[in-house]
This record gives sequence, C-alpha cells and structure tokens, in this order.
Amino acid sequence: MLYRPRRLRSSEAVRSMVRETRVSADSLIYPMFVIEGENIKEEIEAMPGQYRYSIDRMGECLEEVIAAGVKSVMLFGIPAYKDEIGSDAWDDNGIIQKALRAAKEKYPELYYITDVCLCEYTSHGHCGALCGDHVDNDKTLELLARTAVSHARAGADMVAPSDMMDGRVGAIRNALDENGFINTPIMAYSAKYASAFYGPFREAAGSAPAFGDRKSYQMDFHNTDEAVREAELDIAEGADIIMVKPGMAYLDVLYRIKEKFKMPTALYSVSGEYAMIKAGAKLGYIDEEKMICETAACMYRAGADILITYFAKEIAQYIKKGLIG
Repeated sequence: MLYRPRRLRSSEAVRSMVRETRVSADSLIYPMFVIEGENIKEEIEAMPGQYRYSIDRMGECLEEVIAAGVKSVMLFGIPAYKDEIGSDAWDDNGIIQKALRAAKEKYPELYYITDVCLCEYTSHGHCGALCGDHVDNDKTLELLARTAVSHARAGADMVAPSDMMDGRVGAIRNALDENGFINTPIMAYSAKYASAFYGPFREAAGSAPAFGDRKSYQMDFHNTDEAVREAELDIAEGADIIMVKPGMAYLDVLYRIKEKFKMPTALYSVSGEYAMIKAGAKLGYIDEEKMICETAACMYRAGADILITYFAKEIAQYIKKGLIG
C-alpha cells in the first residue's frame, strides 16, 4: 500500500506533530460567580466544585486560575438588591463594579470579561425591562448600554452582552465609544439558544424567570440559518468576537458560523454540560478526565477559537500534562 494512515499514529511524538486541532490555555475563559456579603465561599449544589464567592474571598479562586495557567475570567454578579429594571446592574457600587475594582487592583495580570445582562438583577428574572408580560426590547437597550459603560468604567477589559435583545451590540458599541471606551471589545452572545442546559446556572445565579420563559428572545433550538443571521447582525453592529451557546449540542452551529464569517468565535460550554460530566463521573459511568479532554477537543475541532468553560482550570492542567493540546 502506498499510503498507510497508521504511520502517523504510531507514537505520541508523531501524533502530536500532525495534530490538526490545537488547544491552548491562552484561549480558555473561566466563568465565576461573585456575590454580595462577606466571608462567603458557597458551593453550588448543582455544580459540584463551583462556588459563589464574596469579594473578600474571590482571590482564592483567582489565584487558582492563575496557578492553572488560565489568563481570563468572566464575572457574573449576584446582587443583594433586585428591582423591576435591574438597576444594580449599572450601579457604580454594584457587585460586578466592586468586584472588578478589587480584582484589578490585586490581580492585574488577569483579563476580565463581564456578562452584560439584567436577568440576575431583575426581580422577575427576565433579561430586560418589562412591558406587561413581555420584555421591552428597545427600552432594554438603554439599560444594557448603561451597564456596559459602568463595567468598562470599573475596569472591565471586555464586555459580553448575553441578553439576546435585537440591536444591543450597536447600542453598547455606541455608548462605549461616546464615553471614551473605544478600545473595549464586545464579545456578543450571537447565537444563544433557549436551552435546558442552563438549569444549574440559574440555580447558581438565582436568575430563573418568575413567570414564562425566554423563548421570545433566546433562539429556537431547531434553527441554524437564524443563528447565521444573528451573527451577521452582531458583526455589522460592531461585535469583535461572536459566540455560540451552549456547546456540545450546538457544534453544527459553531461550524457554520466559523466557516461563514472567519471571525474570532467563542463557544460557551454551559452549566448543564459541566453538571452532566460531574454526575456521570460520580456515578462511575465515565472517566471524568478523559471526558473533559475529549469534549474540549471536539469544541475546538468544530471551530472554537475561544472556550468558556467551568473546566478551564482542569483543561489548562491537562495541557501541561500532555493529555490534551
């Protein structure tokens, strides 16, 4: 036989040499939850190994992130106060704003990305201001823009709107530019689906809607052409990075978007994906380490340039050990 594919599988050295998909700790983002209060490190029941940290203890997590070799974190805030419009989201003394100032002072080497949404801050749990029982898209744009500017003012290196309101990237870009933050990038949750995979996150952040669901603004999981259109709109409005969320069940969407636009593209491997691996490992049904490595590699293989994952610290360590890379 002239060509034997197995020749390039014969040793780890040659397998590594010809590997098509490369996984780097530089491209990992670790999501973490910060909560009002003091001396809090509270494990999230549905996400074993993940915690809510008060600002005075979040350094414990940030030091672990740095030690693992991860360079970026995404902050999600859990406020003490909620109201109809989520006003704590843009308060200069809000939970994210305080966390940013504290973290940037002590751990300036990390890159800080903030989730820009209102669901954690509204008393009704929806991602924007209400008009009756419906989210008022255009009124919400102003609130999201105010939130993004307040995050940038507090030290956010990048903002990531996750609300799925029409036009929010343009509104945020204009507001950032008008306030002097022309170099603050936007990572847009461009194709964010209405997904059952978010369940553990809603427990973690206390952000479940008090009524109804989010299907009127998050995407129908049957659709992929729509995802392409959403990404195209976000790019036209000024998104620097586009994102697909969730991860494992949406790799076809990721592939289409990456192939179409050739833009820096992120994938968010969400709480439900994390919880399934943790639960399966606890029951002895799967090998946790191998499952983390395989699923991460498949996400990069499908087109992810950036991976947001609760396993970021583990993946970075596995890269060091040569188990993935």
